[in-house]
Amino acid sequence: MSDRYSEYRQVAHDLNVDALALVPGSNFTRLFDASFHSHERPLLILIPVAGPPAALVPNLELRSFDLLDFEGEVFDWRDQDGYEAAFAALAQAMPLKTLAVEGQIMRVFVHHALKNAYPDIEIRDAERAISLLRMVKSPRDIEKMLGAIEISERALARVLPQVRVGQTEKQVEQMLVQALFGEGAEDMAFGPIVAAGDNSARPHAHARHEVQIQPGDALLFDFGARHSGFCADITRTVFVGEPSGEARDVYDTVLSANLRGLEITKAGVTAHEIDDTVTGVLEQSPFADRIRTKTGHGLGRDVHEAPYIMRGNHQPLPAGTVFTNEPGLYKIGAFGVRIEDDVLVTETGYRTLTSFPKELTVVGQ
Repeated sequence: MSDRYSEYRQVAHDLNVDALALVPGSNFTRLFDASFHSHERPLLILIPVAGPPAALVPNLELRSFDLLDFEGEVFDWRDQDGYEAAFAALAQAMPLKTLAVEGQIMRVFVHHALKNAYPDIEIRDAERAISLLRMVKSPRDIEKMLGAIEISERALARVLPQVRVGQTEKQVEQMLVQALFGEGAEDMAFGPIVAAGDNSARPHAHARHEVQIQPGDALLFDFGARHSGFCADITRTVFVGEPSGEARDVYDTVLSANLRGLEITKAGVTAHEIDDTVTGVLEQSPFADRIRTKTGHGLGRDVHEAPYIMRGNHQPLPAGTVFTNEPGLYKIGAFGVRIEDDVLVTETGYRTLTSFPKELTVVGQ
């Protein structure tokens, strides 16, 4: 029997449940180095504390599932028959009283199908415990992430010289997307944010078709490639033409907060300490009323994952953790500035995986 399930068995043991369930998503992909889509057909892996796992798989996925070299029994079903009988057979083969699930990604209808098959089962949300298994990245994971980051940075380097006053955010966004795929992205980590002027003050803005970039506008890029299963997440704010004195001061403040967060990063520091330090720089500035967000989040197979870099999260960060350091200041109705790096925690400090320049940059001249 392969030991590839040992970490998941240990989670189930620690949570005092009979088994742990995985559905298609980042944890599934980490375990099997293969991915399946989430759609109307449930696909489920049950990993007990001891003994072989079991799987419920749509019949049309069986040939792909065979490639996983799965060690346990597989219960398949066809669309025309429905999946209820397969769930019932699974329950008969693996009786359970308690089950840990991925609470953020298991869909309600799969939960209900489990409850129908196991009427007396207690289903517990183990999202945090399961996701923590992905928090420490291996050297191979880091190399894959670096590939996504390098693609992203090359794409931005291609786009910035093309930016001009009078272009719309959508036009710039289209250039960025084309550059990402042109540089080798397999997908985008998320829908990119390209926001100018007052739109840059919205942390999760959407690019506009109808608004043209004006001289002196802040232009914020928040984007990332997905490559080899891993995400990049980078933000740079540039200015299209000469920025105002206020904009320069805001930029310098955000950059100072970003750099201060790096200075205190090392294995054992808590997420709270990083956010408290970074946010403290912003709070001590004349622009404290423009703080809208926490410092960052974990990054890996998902663009947002553990740990979350915020006050109140006293989780120590082990070496191998990757998180985003992305302080920002946002003046509603005027402009915003955000600077984001992807940071690897090491035993003695940190390694900034992003290398794109952070000094204030003026484009479009």
